[in-house]
Amino acid sequence: MIIPYQHLPQSTLQALLEEFITREGTDYGEREIDLATKVAQLLEQLKRGEVVIVFDPALETTSLVAKREAEAMGLMNG
Repeated sequence: MIIPYQHLPQSTLQALLEEFITREGTDYGEREIDLATKVAQLLEQLKRGEVVIVFDPALETTSLVAKREAEAMGLMNG
């Protein structure tokens, strides 16, 4: 199920983005980017519709996935 980011309280969205970013715990880029910048970048991807929030009720987990991946999973309407 897709959860529109606009439906989440700001504090919940912030925590979700931070948890997603820090999940792997490693930064492989040429230069390290601070957490606030990564959160802002991910939020912009949500706003542009490139990334969506997916909730799996069976597993009770939430994740962020690329829109095309959500489409391939049959989660997107239209």
